[in-house]
Amino acid sequence: MKAIVSEKGQVTIPKRLRDQLGIKAGETLEFDEEAGRLVARKVRSRDPVDSVYGVLDLDRSTDQVIEQLRGSAELP
Repeated sequence: MKAIVSEKGQVTIPKRLRDQLGIKAGETLEFDEEAGRLVARKVRSRDPVDSVYGVLDLDRSTDQVIEQLRGSAELP
């Protein structure tokens, strides 16, 4: 497949490749050079941990949950 580079350095990624690779409008790509080739990689927009942050709806404070998990620590 061929694409023409515009005066601004822009290239249109062919639709077949966008569909095959799951590249959607607004996604960020990272470009590198490897052995004389231009390589583009999709950049993860969110950290996987961030995607689940705050999903637990607890009926008590975080301190209470930690205390329950650790058990009460009695000092000698």
